[in-house]
Amino acid sequence: MALPAEVERLDGVWEEVYSALQWIQFTMAMLSVVGSSSIIAYAVFQNAVRSPEVRPLFYLSLSDLFLGMCWLAGALLYSSSTSQQDLICYNLQATGQIFYLASFLYTVNYTWHLYMDLKVKYNQNLFRVPPQVVDYASCIGRIATILSSLIPFLLMVPVFCLGNSSNCYQNFSQKHGCLLMHTEMAEPPHEPLSLSGSVCRAMHIYSIGVFLISFLISFVAILVILSQARGLYKRFVNSTGFLGDQQWAMIKMVEQRVVFYPMAFFCCWAPAVLLGMLKLTASTTSKIYMALLILQALTAASQGLLNCLVYGWTQHVFLSLKRGSRRDVDTQTPLLRSQKKFYSSTAPAGPPDTAGSSSTLL
Repeated sequence: MALPAEVERLDGVWEEVYSALQWIQFTMAMLSVVGSSSIIAYAVFQNAVRSPEVRPLFYLSLSDLFLGMCWLAGALLYSSSTSQQDLICYNLQATGQIFYLASFLYTVNYTWHLYMDLKVKYNQNLFRVPPQVVDYASCIGRIATILSSLIPFLLMVPVFCLGNSSNCYQNFSQKHGCLLMHTEMAEPPHEPLSLSGSVCRAMHIYSIGVFLISFLISFVAILVILSQARGLYKRFVNSTGFLGDQQWAMIKMVEQRVVFYPMAFFCCWAPAVLLGMLKLTASTTSKIYMALLILQALTAASQGLLNCLVYGWTQHVFLSLKRGSRRDVDTQTPLLRSQKKFYSSTAPAGPPDTAGSSSTLL
């Protein structure tokens, strides 16, 4: 049994840790908001939101933006005192979980769109697929986009309904409960749980379980989709009948992206996943737990910044938009730009080349 002086010293250490976490989360969340907002603003400014290549990234950035705002709100609430703060923080935790589950699914949705876009271009180039097949793939993509928002909300409905009706916000630590992903059950030692306490504990385990399972499914799906895209791109390049230096360079770059995309996703959420496992199976007062808390604040809260760099500003689609907009501004009048849009919308689509087909993946 710990002595009172030892308990007081440990409480002081944890107070310093959570104070540091507050500033880390605030800084990284602010960078995430700026990064995701830059993608959203640029897509809107370039009128590219409806573009099949940009739309999945736009929705991923939108979910990152809302998630970053939740991180910011939690960091601000930690250092402030408001009425019913425990209730606000409990629902903020559940709302934040909706958005990071949505970000998982939108990341899968983004990689799936890359694969389907490459597959459609491959089939059009070799088999002259009719436009109905392309329209069908576009319809499936829109349904997947809607489900990426709907599924996280439905998964968190029990947490909102049962949690609030059972006053579960009273069973969570109020000291750091506003910091996103930092809730633990406040269980009185050697006392049996009441009915509401049992419901709250079940909701706590359910939330962690949903997060862990969603991450695992999303990570495996990203690996499978990108592996399929890699094989499909190799077949697409081989179908041209000639492999020069440019084609081999493109293949090498695709292989690098196939490794880099899932690694970026894994590194972003691995500390949070390990913390979730520790909350279910081990003590939450060890030094390893403390180190993972700091890593989680640095990685999970920076997802918007990481995604805008990995999936946005390093992509040929966005770079081509930027070059195209500058060229139009420098060399074309508004009348010529409008005529260009008209003729491009009425011109028949030709088979894409290998460099153009790789732009959506690279």
